[in-house]
Amino acid sequence: MVKRSLSRSALMFISDSWDNVMDARYNPLRFIRDPSLQAYFTLVLFLMWSVYFGVVASYYLGLTNFSTVTSIFVHVAVLLPIMVTNAVFRDAERDGEEWLQIWREQKRAYNFWKSQVQRKNENVCKWDLQREG
Repeated sequence: MVKRSLSRSALMFISDSWDNVMDARYNPLRFIRDPSLQAYFTLVLFLMWSVYFGVVASYYLGLTNFSTVTSIFVHVAVLLPIMVTNAVFRDAERDGEEWLQIWREQKRAYNFWKSQVQRKNENVCKWDLQREG
């Protein structure tokens, strides 16, 4: 089994992580029926965490000239490429693109192979003839 490339693994990790945190189909915001309210609460949480991490960083790093607005822009600059990557993957999933299906199958096969190697002797039962005889 050939290990997948680092860039392909990183793209798949970004897409899967996005689902776990930001996709309203998987996070607790899915119980809010109105999509506009889901988007609103997601935006509010985004701003809250941006400010929080900025304050924590300024306190622990001793930054005296900390700017909340700059922190928000930096977070947007980090999240924007992640959002574009996620949009490409969701579009490919919706259209059933062959390359994404191949990547997902390779990921499943590699993870299965890796788990088999790690559990190679896990279920081995050794028969002790001296003790049982």
